[in-house]
Amino acid sequence: MTSSTPFRRLGSVVKNLKLTFQVAGVDAVLVRCGEVESLELTQHLVQLRHAILNELESVVKEVVPAYTTLLVYYEPRLIRLYDLELAVEQIVASTTFKDTAHNGKTIEVPVCYGGQYGPDLERVAKQAKLTPEEVISRHADCNYTVSALGFAPGFAYLSGLPKELETPRLASPRKKVVAGSLGIAGIQTAVYPVAGPGGWNIIGRAHQSWFDLESDPMTPVEAGDTVKFYAVSEQDFKALELGGQS
Repeated sequence: MTSSTPFRRLGSVVKNLKLTFQVAGVDAVLVRCGEVESLELTQHLVQLRHAILNELESVVKEVVPAYTTLLVYYEPRLIRLYDLELAVEQIVASTTFKDTAHNGKTIEVPVCYGGQYGPDLERVAKQAKLTPEEVISRHADCNYTVSALGFAPGFAYLSGLPKELETPRLASPRKKVVAGSLGIAGIQTAVYPVAGPGGWNIIGRAHQSWFDLESDPMTPVEAGDTVKFYAVSEQDFKALELGGQS
């Protein structure tokens, strides 16, 4: 089933998106809202998530936004898939999208760039034809938007990387990347929440718990939130790791 439904922003049509629905299990449907990724679409999808949860709370269990999609988990005993699709279409058509998707939070994360914590900083600098110091300055001088969570628990894909810092993945992925490692791959940047294999260019180490089974919520961010990194010295970073203050 497909339909064309206008996305609205501040009361005017921004883009005519073609919605497509794909069954994703016995109690889930994937709603595709286009093919082109953008920060604006991320904001729209986050606001749409809240609208669906608010208006269909009796039949929808969760809505998971990603770059161009929404994964809607619902109660098949309470609503037919066809009726759910119609309801989602109606919500999209009636939602006025604003400049910001919701009152998403901003977290500031200290990072020790380079050295033993950022073995690929020189590679990124060479790719960008910049000095390592310029890479650090430009990377830390941005507000990043959480576009999606995936790959590993708490792995937040961050959009907003300066174009000059875009760097291909490593030709041979590492067998183990330390938790907290800050990496760049293509147009994205992210922090590894847990240790594991990975092929991103590691430029630093972030002091922030990105996944904790004992916490509620288990991750500090969700789609639509903003992440701001700031550089700290190795000495200050070690103090933070030991529980001190920078």
